[in-house]
Amino acid sequence: MDLLIQLGGVYNIALVIFHLMFWHLFDWKNDLRKLSFLNRAIMQVLNLSLSFAFIIFGYISLAHTSELLSTDLGHSLLILMTLFWMARAIEQIVFFKLKQWGSVAFLVFFLSGAVLYAIPAIFHP
Repeated sequence: MDLLIQLGGVYNIALVIFHLMFWHLFDWKNDLRKLSFLNRAIMQVLNLSLSFAFIIFGYISLAHTSELLSTDLGHSLLILMTLFWMARAIEQIVFFKLKQWGSVAFLVFFLSGAVLYAIPAIFHP
């Protein structure tokens, strides 16, 4: 179970790196100019806030693995991280419609994140 949680930590840290690359990957310097000032700011703030949440998930998973498995608070966090990734998987279907292979790949990726936390949450005593 420890290994799954630690893999979850690496998973979240990888997403931090991916999200911090959004400005370059999606040409946000130019593309976000099409949005109003408010929407442009919201997009960037949400991305940075989400990146910080991933840092928190990653840190807790890597530095406090045993507490996640042995305390009520830890168990609650495992369930909440599972629900976070399940919600993100559902959002992939709702907003991206699974019409392209990349969207399906992201769906599988987000479901994998949920599984990394769900198995320890469900099967650890």
